[in-house]
Amino acid sequence: MTDVLALDSAAQDLLFREARTANTFTDEPVTDEQIQAIYDLVKYAPTSMNMQPLRVVLVRSAEARERLVDLMFDGNKEKTAKAPLVAILATDHEFHEELPTQFPHFPQAKDAVFGERPVREAAGSFNAALQVGYFIIGVRAAGLAAGPMTGFDAAGINKEFFSDGEHGVLAVVNIGKPGEDAWYPRSPRLAYDEVVTTV
Repeated sequence: MTDVLALDSAAQDLLFREARTANTFTDEPVTDEQIQAIYDLVKYAPTSMNMQPLRVVLVRSAEARERLVDLMFDGNKEKTAKAPLVAILATDHEFHEELPTQFPHFPQAKDAVFGERPVREAAGSFNAALQVGYFIIGVRAAGLAAGPMTGFDAAGINKEFFSDGEHGVLAVVNIGKPGEDAWYPRSPRLAYDEVVTTV
């Protein structure tokens, strides 16, 4: 079935079939230029009303890494401490402030649709989660491996890294070249007929 897709087989493998969640990494650094190239690719992926609530914090300093590792669940501490780069991916709950420029044909959406905080939080978190997925694919497109995690003290990370109260962490992603024994065995996936129905 791979021949019906526009992507060639090598690209399909790079992004999906051979790509895995990495648990170990080499010491090769991940540059700001690589992360910018990843962002400049995935920023074009679709969201509702072109909202762009994802915010990315690159944890580069030893002091910030230590603070983050302390807030990871035990099984995620060591790999987060050793990864070449760690990114905290979060929702900006005030994303609506940018809608007049990012969704210019309906600038009133800022207040008419997203004026209330609970509405913003729900829409922002959903769309930022979409952007997290795009970000992971972008990391793979750069020839790097991603180790996305949700095993952490979310309230602690929000307090430590987003003290303004306007952001909510969604995932922490380790990024780098895969190291020795980087992969767990591939877990099963549901078959097409278990997922897709036609009405």
